[in-house]
Amino acid sequence: MARTILFDLDGTITDSGEGIMNCAELALRHFGLPIPDRAAMRVFVGPPLDETFMKFGVPADQTDEAIRVYRSRYIPIGKFENSPYPGVEDLLARLKAQGHTLFIATSKPEQMSVDILEHFGLAKYFDRICGATMDGSRSKKADIITYLLQCADTTADAIMVGDTAYDVIGAKAHGMPAIGVSWGYGKVEDMEAAGAAGIAHSMDELFDLLNKEGVVLNPLS
Repeated sequence: MARTILFDLDGTITDSGEGIMNCAELALRHFGLPIPDRAAMRVFVGPPLDETFMKFGVPADQTDEAIRVYRSRYIPIGKFENSPYPGVEDLLARLKAQGHTLFIATSKPEQMSVDILEHFGLAKYFDRICGATMDGSRSKKADIITYLLQCADTTADAIMVGDTAYDVIGAKAHGMPAIGVSWGYGKVEDMEAAGAAGIAHSMDELFDLLNKEGVVLNPLS
């Protein structure tokens, strides 16, 4: 039973919070805005940056400047303040050995995502790494999945894996089930409310869910 499996990156494959929050803090300081505690800053991991900066007080017409400041540190330093989750490479190797086709579908800019996965030796497991554009014209998860499906050679039995409700909602827009993972930066209850078909609390649980027959959209969503 070969599946097409779309993985989110931040909070799903790698624990990227430190670098993202450090760079977001730099941007908030640039605007003289209050710096929240790290628990509040966790929401920067996953969603498009412009949306999140506005939640912390950056005016809508200045989000491009906030992202410019953020990337001035993130591109050379922040993207490597990051580490793969324990057991994730073994999971990817096991899935590939079973014949599944693996992709990355992330709201992080595409070239940064490639750099990170190559740095950690994980790029080889994915047929394609699809991400956002640098200019923000493609940033929402649903749009990234659209782009990925246009590029993919196969979409057989496709399923999304991610750590936030954004991943679930983006998959649902394409009639695709999504499995949430609890080790990332989103809330389990938010993923369940968005309609996650299941929640994995370990790499072994995720492996089993991805090999379960008949995984469908949550009928309660």
